[in-house]
Amino acid sequence: MKKFILICSLLVIAVIPNYAQTLDNVDKAVFGVGEELNYKLKYGIFTAAEANLKVAESAQKFDGKPAYHIIADGKTAGTFNVFYKVRNRYESFVDKTTLMPYFYTENRKEGSYKHTDKVTFNHKDGKIKADKGEFEFKGQMFDFVSAYYFARSLDISKIKIGQTIDMPYFLEDGIHKLSITYLGKEQVKCSMGTFNCLKFNPTIIPGKIFKKNSKLYLWITDDANRIPVRAHVEVIVGSLTMDLTGAKGLKYPLNPIKK
Repeated sequence: MKKFILICSLLVIAVIPNYAQTLDNVDKAVFGVGEELNYKLKYGIFTAAEANLKVAESAQKFDGKPAYHIIADGKTAGTFNVFYKVRNRYESFVDKTTLMPYFYTENRKEGSYKHTDKVTFNHKDGKIKADKGEFEFKGQMFDFVSAYYFARSLDISKIKIGQTIDMPYFLEDGIHKLSITYLGKEQVKCSMGTFNCLKFNPTIIPGKIFKKNSKLYLWITDDANRIPVRAHVEVIVGSLTMDLTGAKGLKYPLNPIKK
């Protein structure tokens, strides 16, 4: 369950194309202060976990510039708290113009395991300073929270079916990459209605949770908001589904084709 909670957090990253792109100004960001998204992770008919993502105004400035304060909370629910209680919080402070991260923190409580981290991004020098040391990088680099919000604002209108996308991010012990393949467009139903969506297939590693041939699918609204509404994966026994249950403070109207 621990690994899947992390993967579901990564699911809401969405996509970053494998070509370089930056935002010219904050007007191109598809989100703003006050946006809040809620998700449920279900194991069959049972709710296993819940996640909440919200955007606030940062009380702190970085390099004299204003920033967004993005908060992502994830926790197990119901009887799953008995078997493996999870209470995780991830926070990212991103530049309002470039949407690149300045500072990232995480506080994870997963069963008897506890982990905290504080991460500072130096994009000019290509260096990351974290609790476990310093790391060098080239190009654009994110924590997985800031990656999701940056990705939503990119133009992917020219993406082609079968195109694989590489997503770079820093987490805990170093720099990682998530590969995602675009599969086309579909209509998908979630708790908030039926939406026109873009469908993606993020790679997963088989192991104690996933079967050798398990496929992970992610659906994102094909509109100006670009928010994930559903994800699904088969596990060793049964399947897990992530479902959008609430959305408010959106910059653009969320228009389901059927409620």
